[in-house]
Amino acid sequence: MKIELYNGVLYNGITFSQLEDVISIEVPLSIAVNGIPFTVTMQTPGNEKELVRGLLFGENVFRSQKIQPKIEISEVNKAGHITAVNVVIPIELVLKDFAGTRNVISSSSCGVCGKTSLEEEECIIISNTEILKAEIVPEMFEKVSVGQKNFQKSGGTHAAGAFTIDGELLVLQEDIGRHNAVDKVIGYLINTNLLHKVKCITVSGRISYEIVSKIKSAGIPFLAAVSAPSSLAIDNAQEAGITLMAFCRNNKFTIYSNPQMVEIGANQLKANEVKVKTDVK
Repeated sequence: MKIELYNGVLYNGITFSQLEDVISIEVPLSIAVNGIPFTVTMQTPGNEKELVRGLLFGENVFRSQKIQPKIEISEVNKAGHITAVNVVIPIELVLKDFAGTRNVISSSSCGVCGKTSLEEEECIIISNTEILKAEIVPEMFEKVSVGQKNFQKSGGTHAAGAFTIDGELLVLQEDIGRHNAVDKVIGYLINTNLLHKVKCITVSGRISYEIVSKIKSAGIPFLAAVSAPSSLAIDNAQEAGITLMAFCRNNKFTIYSNPQMVEIGANQLKANEVKVKTDVK
């Protein structure tokens, strides 16, 4: 598995401290079939041929187990990771007319929702001047934990919560999918005309590129999660002006982007751009 070292700022319930953390790499892989764009999937670099083969099989595009399609590498990024492939399949064996439909949901968890290229995403920079108090973050997760009624009964759902800058919970939604929980929260906020009041979204589970993209499109400047972020999630959050916090548990959390927007009492961090430092083999 490919990983990278990122700078971060750890809050331990009392103070801030700098750290160097290991983050899993997330990169986009654009897939075309016979030169026709099919989808873009978010993945950990490596085993691209197996990923493409399984995806096309599962989506009923190509299901022959006797014929091995030719998989051409059409793009490699600066880090040497494969980011685009073209699958050559005899036309009579292509089982699904997918051209122009963009209806495949495929990412490192569940999807960049049918996009055929990351270039389709609008470039959004969030302008935010409000500072989040560090001690409020554990309080937000406590409120979410208390409100997770489905999870308390089943243990099988994710949750997303929307909060004001002062930690007031505006809405909590649960779903078997963490992306769905975020969508439900944003949909509720839009329907109730409360989106403008929201400054932070909390999510159970980890943070991928798509989660950050959803928050970015809603114009929300703070994002916090119980588990780890991916490399692309951190990069996306940094560029968008989003303060990304992860491993939010046991009264601790780590800030991976725009940490200057968080303070302990009157102690506000200086701006510290979080960048990839080096590859870890």
